Amino acid sequence: AEGMGKLLDDIEFPLCEVLASMEHIGILVDRNGIEAFGQELQTALGAELRAIYDEVGYEFNVNSPKQLGKALFEDLGLPTRKKTKSGYSTNAETLESLRDYSPVIGHILQYRTYQKLNSTYVEGLLKVVGVDGRIHSTFNQTETRTGRISSGEPNLQNIPVRTELGSRFRKYFIAPQGETLLDADYSQIELRLLAHISGDEAMCEAFRSGADIHRSTAARIYGLPPEQVTPALRSSAKAVNFGIVYGIGAFSLSKDIGVSVKEADAFIKNYFANFPGVKKYLDETVEQGRENGYVTTLYGRRRTLPELASSNFNVRSLGERMAMNTPIQGTAADIIKLAMVRVYRRLKAEGLRARLILQVHDELIVECPAEEKERAAKVLGEEMRGAAELRVPLSADVNSGTTWYAAKG
Repeated sequence: AEGMGKLLDDIEFPLCEVLASMEHIGILVDRNGIEAFGQELQTALGAELRAIYDEVGYEFNVNSPKQLGKALFEDLGLPTRKKTKSGYSTNAETLESLRDYSPVIGHILQYRTYQKLNSTYVEGLLKVVGVDGRIHSTFNQTETRTGRISSGEPNLQNIPVRTELGSRFRKYFIAPQGETLLDADYSQIELRLLAHISGDEAMCEAFRSGADIHRSTAARIYGLPPEQVTPALRSSAKAVNFGIVYGIGAFSLSKDIGVSVKEADAFIKNYFANFPGVKKYLDETVEQGRENGYVTTLYGRRRTLPELASSNFNVRSLGERMAMNTPIQGTAADIIKLAMVRVYRRLKAEGLRARLILQVHDELIVECPAEEKERAAKVLGEEMRGAAELRVPLSADVNSGTTWYAAKG
């Protein structure tokens, strides 16, 4: 009745078999490597603790917000920020704002980083290694509102990648002896979908020409030739490119790129002046969401948005951001699901022993015998790139390695 029959028959039902296969196979891990990394983190935790005690002048429970608040704001006399019902706030944002006041802050933040890596990932992963030495995550295809696949027990989509230390965990996801891992990632799929759905000619042309989209965006906004775009200007354009599909405002952007709210506002206005198709798409999508009570992806996946009719400004604003983002993020989710079905079926059809074992956001991982590497990589790349016909090309590069870290490149 809601027009989602094709989505069910072409994407979700075929995907059930793929996910069942991935859960059954699992991914091999280097248990000894994880344990050794845990020992390393324990040593680092001990060193940070000693440094904290030296700065404060006595030992206390760093994990207790009450004791930490007393140490920082009463005994060391650091400027207080906000207070909670139970005392001083010691959350990450508060501590970051105090970094320049005392070296103890850096040690506390580092201590928390090591602690999270150790408890969530070292201890968390060791707990779920199967008797076969592999981790068998559970993949859920109906849990998220946008249609993205989620992963649990353990959540392999949360393996850290942003820091050098965190990304080391990928070194402990390995290929069996004589095999290799292939890793393919869609490049900027959400921006490519924004170009396709909005039909904005300038954005479509940038992707068709193979230009660096962030450099190209910066050149248009600042009125510069691409070769004169500095890394800082490219970085600002990248923040806007990715923020725009989440309905980023001047205040958030100003914090992201370190400029005044007024400058950020001018930046966003300039962006829309240069990409009028994007502005039109965002406005129309919110309007349609308001009229219909829902928005849809290109494949008909529907997300209801009662927030758009709320009398509360903050709730309504949240609804507007979800209306802008869902068709983009949801379509990306549909396309990766289609790609998974295509890769799974073609590997079987070609009689390869290569197997799809993991999906993380826009990334697919295949485990294959070394002698099948070339053929399996060809299948993976072709099926991901061919999963959808858009106004701009879908890009997915395939890398290989004996560990997830090496294959990710």
